[in-house]
Amino acid sequence: MELAERFLLDVLAYLECALGFLCFVLLTLFGSPYGRYASQLSAWRLTARTAWAVQELPSLAVPLIVCVATAAERLRRWPNRILLAMFIVHYVQRCLIFPFLIRGGKPTPLYACVLAFTFCTYNGYLQSRYLSQYAVYADDWVTDPRFLTGFVLWLAGMLINIHSDHILRNLRKPGETGYRIPRGGLFEYVSAANYLGEVVEWCGYGLASWSVQGGAFALFTFCVLFSRALQHHQWYLEKFEDYPTSRKTIIPFLF
Repeated sequence: MELAERFLLDVLAYLECALGFLCFVLLTLFGSPYGRYASQLSAWRLTARTAWAVQELPSLAVPLIVCVATAAERLRRWPNRILLAMFIVHYVQRCLIFPFLIRGGKPTPLYACVLAFTFCTYNGYLQSRYLSQYAVYADDWVTDPRFLTGFVLWLAGMLINIHSDHILRNLRKPGETGYRIPRGGLFEYVSAANYLGEVVEWCGYGLASWSVQGGAFALFTFCVLFSRALQHHQWYLEKFEDYPTSRKTIIPFLF
């Protein structure tokens, strides 16, 4: 049984990589289905706050259920505990804090929320089950340069993401409508500073975990957010005549 599930987790990880590439192609060709790009013709829509809270919930709930309802033998080891905590901390912020800080926000089509909910269930199981039951690390893994570098990247990326979201929330004063050019922080260098932070965060997690499962999530995140950053950057260039021409898309000074 354990060998079968271990094989399943590897298959799911490689499938997540393939899904990442597929999403990149589809999002590049057809654009993102939510936020400012969502079709107003969709009959079934959720408020931004509701959509974010609901769609991110499985990434928080599934790991907690796995920890409580299964043996979770590997969580006796500190490397496994820390890595799973890194995953859960992100989704505590994303599910329980971020949605309730949103000011207004465009309604989200129900189908987009369902797709995100499904992925978060999939990935929540993949990451939490692997780390709690199958990932084997030496006790001194927490002092390995790969883990330390990954942890620093994870923390830095999360802080960049939170700070960038704060900047975006405060672009408009209460009662104002319309769009403005983001200023401050890494927005001085890239159009999608919030996405840059999240990509750095999960690449750090993937490095710290040094696993196919962690790497698959990092790759998927990069593929989805890179394509969305391209769409954002092009939208800003077309929307604002005075948009900074030196500002890159998602990688400072490079792209």
